[in-house]
Amino acid sequence: MFKFLKDVVAGSVAGVKDLPYNIGEPYSSAWGSWIHSRGTSKVDGSPVSIFSLTGSNSGDGRLAAGRNGVKRLRTVRHPNILSFLHSTEDEIIDGSSTKVTIYIVTEPVMPLAEKMKELALQGTQRDEYYAWGLHRIAKAVSFLNNDCGLVHGNVCLESVVVTQTLDWKLHAFDVLSELDGNNEAASGPMLQYDWLVGTQYKPVELAKSDWTSIRKSPPWAIDSWGLGCLIYEIFSGLKISKTEELRNTSSLPKSLLPDYQRLLSSTPSRRLNSSKLVENCEYFQNKLLDTIHFMEILNLKDSVEKDTFFRKLPTLTEQLPREIVLKKILPLLGSSLEFGSAAAPALIPFLKIGSWLSPEEFNIKVLPTLVKLFASTDRAIRVGLLQHIDQFGESFTAQIVDEQVYPHIATGFSDTSAFLRELTLKSMLVLAPKLSQRTISGSLLKYLSKLQVDEEPAIRTNTTILLGNLATHLNEGTRKRVLINAFTVRALRDTFPPARGAGVMALSATSSYYDAQEIAVRILPNVVVLTIDPDSDVRSKAFQAVEQFLQIVKQYHEKVSNGDNSELTGSGISSLPGNSSILGWAMSSLSMKGKPSDSEHTHTPHLSASSSAPNISNMPNATSVVADVQSATMVRACSTADIVDHHHHNHNHNHEAAAPVSTMSINDGWGEIENENNVIEDEEKNGWDDFLPLEDINPPPALSSSIQAAQKRPLHTKPQVPNMRGKHATSVSKNEDEDLWGSVSGHPPKAASASTKKAAVDNDDDPWAAIAAPPPTTRAKPLAAASGRGRSSKPALPKLGAQRINRTSSSGV
Repeated sequence: MFKFLKDVVAGSVAGVKDLPYNIGEPYSSAWGSWIHSRGTSKVDGSPVSIFSLTGSNSGDGRLAAGRNGVKRLRTVRHPNILSFLHSTEDEIIDGSSTKVTIYIVTEPVMPLAEKMKELALQGTQRDEYYAWGLHRIAKAVSFLNNDCGLVHGNVCLESVVVTQTLDWKLHAFDVLSELDGNNEAASGPMLQYDWLVGTQYKPVELAKSDWTSIRKSPPWAIDSWGLGCLIYEIFSGLKISKTEELRNTSSLPKSLLPDYQRLLSSTPSRRLNSSKLVENCEYFQNKLLDTIHFMEILNLKDSVEKDTFFRKLPTLTEQLPREIVLKKILPLLGSSLEFGSAAAPALIPFLKIGSWLSPEEFNIKVLPTLVKLFASTDRAIRVGLLQHIDQFGESFTAQIVDEQVYPHIATGFSDTSAFLRELTLKSMLVLAPKLSQRTISGSLLKYLSKLQVDEEPAIRTNTTILLGNLATHLNEGTRKRVLINAFTVRALRDTFPPARGAGVMALSATSSYYDAQEIAVRILPNVVVLTIDPDSDVRSKAFQAVEQFLQIVKQYHEKVSNGDNSELTGSGISSLPGNSSILGWAMSSLSMKGKPSDSEHTHTPHLSASSSAPNISNMPNATSVVADVQSATMVRACSTADIVDHHHHNHNHNHEAAAPVSTMSINDGWGEIENENNVIEDEEKNGWDDFLPLEDINPPPALSSSIQAAQKRPLHTKPQVPNMRGKHATSVSKNEDEDLWGSVSGHPPKAASASTKKAAVDNDDDPWAAIAAPPPTTRAKPLAAASGRGRSSKPALPKLGAQRINRTSSSGV
């Protein structure tokens, strides 16, 4: 039999005309003489179902009924009736005979009998699914009988198919006819093709062809009997062979039994209307049906009902049939989110259900919706996406992130909500590795340069941690320009102890990218100062970093002493003790699910300068300083005034251990690209032109004595607030202190030439250009030259390094 079906299908395909579909393998069952086959579109390969009916000649009665079915299916539209796509007829000449084949193309469906075997549901889940399916078929029958005045004539197991979303749909319209009960003159058959209906499915009046009685009966009488037959077949799992089998009710649910008996009443006028079946039957009241019904009319619900429903849905989905949740509820959730009918709480069940899918199915069914949601203007939707981005971010391709996702996420970097800015920052831990170098250097780093001077200390800290993570994804030129300046000029001088600690650890974790000269000239001097930091955790991190970097420099010394003049970079520290834990910090510090440190929870409006920073360097499981999104606002604990006042109190009691104070000014040159010329002018006035030029790999013999002499020069610290001026305050020139951080990277030429100013303008796209100043053109000068500029020659104050870092820019006064 199966070979015969394959031969028929193969012959049909060979002669099909005007059918833009490919016919595949047939299913094992179909209604009547039809063959139900799988198919695909020749245009886009999308799946379809193809029903074919072959007759020996054009006058075959089955063909006439088939044409009636095509016409009815084409014109009758309802959500629970099979969707029509295309139809055609084809003649096949086989020797002396001619065969005619009718093709109907519909949405992809599967025979109900096969789907029931495939799902193999049991117990409550089986009853819930069958109730949902019967509810759909009853609604379709009610539509035909009560709304359209039509009689289907053969509702049974074979006339029901199942879609890819597990919806039951009614088809097999070959017998479908108008109800002519009002036509008293009619005396012939009302159902022209009733002979196609099996005797076991016919009610008594139809089996006797009592058309007079049929015309006097309600319009639902015949199809209500068919619904009873369908109920018996799905619960017994057997096709009816004779009418008497309908009396066996042992397999039916007790809550459905009374209505089942009314559907099969021997008196047509007493049979239950299908519309009353779905409204009053207790069997149709269950969680699955209620859930799907709520989601289908979501637009009619108010916001309170939606929020309540979606907050219960994650727990509810655990109790529903898994296959139905994945194939029905998940698509409903996705479409409701995509078109705006669902609120932000719907994201949680949507992502939870999506996590049950295989990676391939997740990419097809969930990711496209998520990509579209990133363009949403609803802030709650954006927050929900960013909070859970670790669940799906890795599934995005680099092209999708770079072209479709990042442009929308980037707006959060400058959002007025600190909470959203922090979530946006944390999302980059997942997405930044997928960005192109052009996007990283041209956009992302600009945003990070501004976030490192954000008013929120948590955001400043996590920006430093993120830069430590991103180091491996930056090209060499960007690393040279960015990392040292970001960590030393910004992080190590932050007023927030955890931010300083993060800067130290970031330098340690990225040590492989610095050569020996950068370590000796630009890193060690800044880190050593933190060994007397008021915060004990910062001090311990600083001591570890100093030991690490000194060991690198020592290796460089030994290498040069052995006659090897090749440059030694930090890459040689792979075997240093503790280095693995440092690199582990770089990969785990900016955690999405970390808990705030104790120091953050104990913050009062006045942040203690000696509060303990989170220990994020000891183990790979270390988490972000402020990774708990719900406590992000708690870190907004210290204003600049609070920190300055507290620092002033410490300054009066201990001059030697003052906390490094960051200017945190947007004019510091790291993130203010527009004022690059002004930064260069300020650098000319800072008086640090005797600093060691970076290009001098082999320092001159007199360098040691020059540095010692320079260190003996007195350094006038600028008071941080007006009330700090007193006996410890020293009058200084305003021009010398207008810019603190621009001088760290080296001093520009004395006079800014036209070409220099033009270069500054050209660097507007470089957020680090302001602090990564051009290499100085002068070498270290003797002490006499320094004093010639009018500097004081008084003896040096104790621990000048700490006081130097405590200086603030003029914008902070």
